[in-house]
Amino acid sequence: MSNLLVVDDDSLVRKNLGRILTGQGYYCSFASNSSEARKHLETQPADLAFCDVELPGESGIHLARYIKHHHKDTAIIMLTSRDDATTVDGAIDAAADGYMLKPFNTNEMIISTRNALQKRKLEILNRKYRQHLEEMLVERTTKLKNAVNNIFLVLSRMVEAKDPYTAGHQLRVSELAAAIFKEYGATKDHVEGIRLAGMIHDLGKISVPADILSKPSRLTKLEYDLVRTHSRSGSEILKGFQFPWPIADMILQHHERLDGTGYPQGLTDGDILPEAKVLGVADVLEAMASYRPYRPALGLDKALSEIESHRGKYYDPDVVDALLRVDRQEVAAILQ
Repeated sequence: MSNLLVVDDDSLVRKNLGRILTGQGYYCSFASNSSEARKHLETQPADLAFCDVELPGESGIHLARYIKHHHKDTAIIMLTSRDDATTVDGAIDAAADGYMLKPFNTNEMIISTRNALQKRKLEILNRKYRQHLEEMLVERTTKLKNAVNNIFLVLSRMVEAKDPYTAGHQLRVSELAAAIFKEYGATKDHVEGIRLAGMIHDLGKISVPADILSKPSRLTKLEYDLVRTHSRSGSEILKGFQFPWPIADMILQHHERLDGTGYPQGLTDGDILPEAKVLGVADVLEAMASYRPYRPALGLDKALSEIESHRGKYYDPDVVDALLRVDRQEVAAILQ
């Protein structure tokens, strides 16, 4: 049984409508003004409300708007004795589901009621269906994100297997880059992109001989030049894969520097992606602050000082400033 609410200041109208509607098996409640209707709906939701346009105090049009906003599952039929364009437009603006002129034709009233209730039912089903689809999309998106994250983690570990002395480097750079980029003002989505790129920014090192990567002394020029190919190699490995973010280009450019002294392309400031600038600073910070086979760890303070001394020359000033705004304890925790 559907619950109906009749809102009209004319007791005779309320009585006649109640007689017609209860005769069709509906349960009816009544209100003589908007205030009574609002109070009623707070405790007894209605499937359909009949609202007289010309109520005392707050008009039926305003009441209809209130109902549509606060009681979305309640259908509305406007009642009026005035057949004019202004009244009709007001009913349409209030998103009413029906419009009836007084005095009522019984058959038209019954048909309009059934149509409004059927429309309400379809709208509720449609809303629930859309909600279900959205929930499914969120669930599948979460699963997809987890799958992508796991794939990137596997790739990261493949690199570490060749270079055990830098185990955890890519993951630490990933966290540092995400923290810096967040402070830089990037959106959550862009932060996620740089986090993933950081996890595999040294992917190209799988093509570099392991004895060079783990060499406990300074590299020769030939060996160093071979290591420098890793950013282009990593980018080439990802070529053809479609990501929502320019991950391949981030990896390609993360060793570029503002003054053009970086590699592999010798790009300058305006040609380097903001993500690559952030990734490059995170990479340098982690490398300097951590132990390497050919030198001891320099420590966080010295690493930050070194980066700050090259602010505007090698490293983007805004990126360096963003790094310095990241909580020092957070940075230290990531580097541990």
